[in-house]
Amino acid sequence: MQPMQKQLISININTGSYRNFVDEVVEMSDKGSGYTCVANVHMLVEAYSNASFARIVNGADMITPDGMPLTWGLKLLHGIQQDRVAGMDLLPDLLKEAKRKAIPVYFYGGTQEMMTRIEEGLPVRYPALRIAGMYSPPFRPLSIEEMELTAEIINDSGARIVFVILGCPKQELWMATMKSRLRATMIGVGGAVPVLLGLQKRAPRWMQRYGLEWLFRLYQEPKRLFKRYAVTNSIFILLLCKEFVRLRILRRNVI
Repeated sequence: MQPMQKQLISININTGSYRNFVDEVVEMSDKGSGYTCVANVHMLVEAYSNASFARIVNGADMITPDGMPLTWGLKLLHGIQQDRVAGMDLLPDLLKEAKRKAIPVYFYGGTQEMMTRIEEGLPVRYPALRIAGMYSPPFRPLSIEEMELTAEIINDSGARIVFVILGCPKQELWMATMKSRLRATMIGVGGAVPVLLGLQKRAPRWMQRYGLEWLFRLYQEPKRLFKRYAVTNSIFILLLCKEFVRLRILRRNVI
């Protein structure tokens, strides 16, 4: 059963147990084209400031609450005790399920070095995993002809789950564009692949539990992430406070 949705400011987050999300992605691999967005604070704020991007995210078949702040937001605004459904957990669990059920998978995005690491490392970690293909696209917008060719190659590979490694918002834009072209379900896993391959370390469990994984990532990549976290985290807190007050007033008036 597909997890139900609750609106969290600008995006419609699916709710339910972590296991339900894993099972749903596996089920979607039998249903043809679709995509899953793994949502964090960055994605929510991007959607809030860009209505077109919000439509793309909310047009997904499923939106998982990746960041702990999103689960806290669901608790604060809707009283829902929600499991965190992080891409860094989903990716290895989906690979285990794909191996167990012989589901062909495809990796799209990332660098050529990353593709090489996938090709060399995943068969060791997941013996018998069916890797239908992988591709590191050029770092530029693709032409319509290139998009059509990419879709043809992925479809011909027989892939049923496509892991997209382009980062937010590029991977969400790509998945929305390819939905009508691919015969597979797509999921944007962004920064989860480098962690899976050992190219980056994941935060300790206690930092994950207290919603401090962003701080650990900032420590690893301060130049790239400082502005994003300083701005988006502040905006998210402001938006969450405004929405909390709005809902309190609305509920009081209804009563």
